[in-house]
Amino acid sequence: MNELICEMCGSNNVIKQDGLFICQSCNTKYSMEEARKIMAGEKVEVEGTVKIDTSSELENLYELARRAKDTNNNENALKYYDQILVKEPNSWEAQFYVVYFKSMGCKIAEISSAAVDVNNCLKPVLNLVKDNIADTDEQENIITEIVDRIITITEMLDNAARNHFNGINPRIQNKFVQKYVNNVFSVIYLLYNLGDNLIEIFGETYKDYSIGLWKLGIAKHQRIFGLLTDKKANESRINNYVAKIQKYEPTYEKPKLNKGGCYVATSVYGSYDCPEVWTLRRFRDNTLDNNIFGRLFIKTYYTISPTLVKHFGDKKIFNRIFKPILDRFVKKLNEKGVKSTFYLGK
Repeated sequence: MNELICEMCGSNNVIKQDGLFICQSCNTKYSMEEARKIMAGEKVEVEGTVKIDTSSELENLYELARRAKDTNNNENALKYYDQILVKEPNSWEAQFYVVYFKSMGCKIAEISSAAVDVNNCLKPVLNLVKDNIADTDEQENIITEIVDRIITITEMLDNAARNHFNGINPRIQNKFVQKYVNNVFSVIYLLYNLGDNLIEIFGETYKDYSIGLWKLGIAKHQRIFGLLTDKKANESRINNYVAKIQKYEPTYEKPKLNKGGCYVATSVYGSYDCPEVWTLRRFRDNTLDNNIFGRLFIKTYYTISPTLVKHFGDKKIFNRIFKPILDRFVKKLNEKGVKSTFYLGK
């Protein structure tokens, strides 16, 4: 005789009660004759609709997923949240963390696409929270959790992009500037967009979170501003978020943007990104900017140099005069230890 196995769910947890054999997993009932046929290997037809209670299994999956999440076991967290999503497709938690943990495991070449994937899931997840979580305290805790996770993953992706870029051979580093910029910008957009979505979906309830996210986005935007090609469009975007912040914090001041500068050197050497200009920019940021007289010189230089370059006239004559001077100065800086390798700026 075979073991008595429920033909509906496959469980062997079947007990005899009141003359019937009852499956403890799905509550399917078998008569004595039906149980005998099952144990004899014969097929038994079970009529009617059987409702299988999977709530216990779902609770176990949540427990396993949260335990993995809290211990930073990304692989297991992804596995269990993926199973939860199949059983409970309207779970904000499963929908968010499936994308989150997939993106946390991305490779360097996937940084931009990972940030885009997380960004694309934000609005559906926030709408699930709004539609299904009525308790205000619980809703706030969830929003706090999502914001904290977004800040965590943006910092991880940003640092990975920067460390990878800084590790590239300086001789060829300039070829990878645009890829680096693309990676960082996908992170910036993720911060901006979460702040926007919170306002759009919840009104001003979580405006403090939006303000913090926008400030983080602006700080990262400012850091790479000197590398951006279309500075006018990017400054306009930054100004847009500055205005959003100032709506709630009127005293907030727009950070100073590195707009390229080094007008004379750029004109002489024909590029903002070349060894000579990298040397001069390092000297500006690491030496002149560290004392009041140096900062005064920088301010004066940026005031008069664009006009000087513009109105001097013949560029060949301009370069003939200033290039030997700059060449000697750059050589002295290099001899004193100022590097001429690729420089992102402060």
